[in-house]
Amino acid sequence: MLKPTLPGWKVETLGDDIVWITPGANGKLRAMNPEFGLFGVAPGTSAETNQVAMDSMTANVIFTNVATTGYEDVWWDGMTKRVPESIKTWRGEDFIGEGKAAHPNSRFCFPMTNVTSLAQGWDDPEGVELDAILFGGRRATNVPLVIESDNWEHGVYMGATISSEQTAAAEGPVGVLRRDPFAMLPFCGYNMADYFSHWLSFEERCGAENLPKVFQVNWFRKSASGEFLWPGFGENIRALDWIIRRLEDEVPGESSPVGRTPAPGELNLNGLDISEEQLAELFEVNPAAWLSEVESARAFFDRFGDKLPQQLVSQLDHLEARLQERVSVRR
Repeated sequence: MLKPTLPGWKVETLGDDIVWITPGANGKLRAMNPEFGLFGVAPGTSAETNQVAMDSMTANVIFTNVATTGYEDVWWDGMTKRVPESIKTWRGEDFIGEGKAAHPNSRFCFPMTNVTSLAQGWDDPEGVELDAILFGGRRATNVPLVIESDNWEHGVYMGATISSEQTAAAEGPVGVLRRDPFAMLPFCGYNMADYFSHWLSFEERCGAENLPKVFQVNWFRKSASGEFLWPGFGENIRALDWIIRRLEDEVPGESSPVGRTPAPGELNLNGLDISEEQLAELFEVNPAAWLSEVESARAFFDRFGDKLPQQLVSQLDHLEARLQERVSVRR
C-alpha cells in the first residue's frame, strides 16, 4: 500500500499480511494471497502514514475497539491532527483529552476489493512469480536500512533471526526486544526449527538459480538522540528501488559482515533531506554491537536443541568470524 515518492514508480497491492509460497512448474517460487480481506492496527493510521488504507475505508469496513464521534463516525489516536468534539472512547466513556481514546490494538478490516491500489489478478490461484523476499523488523539499533543476503542459506538465517521491539499487536511488554522468526512467531503451529528446515529445503528442491534474492529491511533505526534516521513511509521506495536495481545487476553494492548494502551513491536520495552523518549512521555496522547480536541469536538457537538445522549454526559461526576479523582490524 506504499505511495512512492520517486517519479515513475507505481505500487500495486496483492495482499497485506499473509502469503502462501510454492514452487511453480519452472522451479521458480510463486506467491498468492489466501485472504479475501485486509486488516490493520487503527491507532497511527492516517492520511500521512497510509493514504491508501484511508482511501479504502469508505464502506463495508469493520472496526473494533475504536473511538466514536458525535457524527456517528469512528476515530482513533493519530487519525487526524485535530481531535473531533464529543468523542466517546472505546469503552463508551466521554473522552476528556487524557489517555487514549481507542484501544492500542484496535483494528479495522475490509474486503480486498475495497483497496484503491489493488493489482489486477490479485486473486489468481497461480499467484505471481517471486523475484525477492524482504524480511523486516522494528529495530532502533544495529540493523541497516537494507541488506542483501549472500545466498539463500544466509537469507534463511536472516529470516530465522529477525527481531523487533514489541508492539501492542503481540503479547508481551511493549518495547522489549523479541525474536520473531519469519514474522511467524504468533502463527507457526509446530516446532519452528522444522519451519527453518522447510525453508532451507528449497535450495535443493528448486535449485539456487531459481530462488528469489533475500533482503532485510529496517525503517526504524534511530540516532543516539532517539530520532528516526530514515523518514520512512513513501520514501521506502528508495530502498526498494535499490533492491530492484540489484536484481537487474545495475548496481554492485558493497560487502559488509552482515550482507551486501548500498555502495556510496547507489541509493537514490534526490530531493531527500538527509545528511551524510545520518546516512553513515543508518548503514553503520558496529562489530562490537553485532557480536552482542550473535550472542543473542545463539541463545535463541539453543532453545531448539538438536532440531536446529546445522546450516544456521554455520551461518552464525561465519558471521561471528567476520565480525571478529573487523574487531581485530580496528584494534
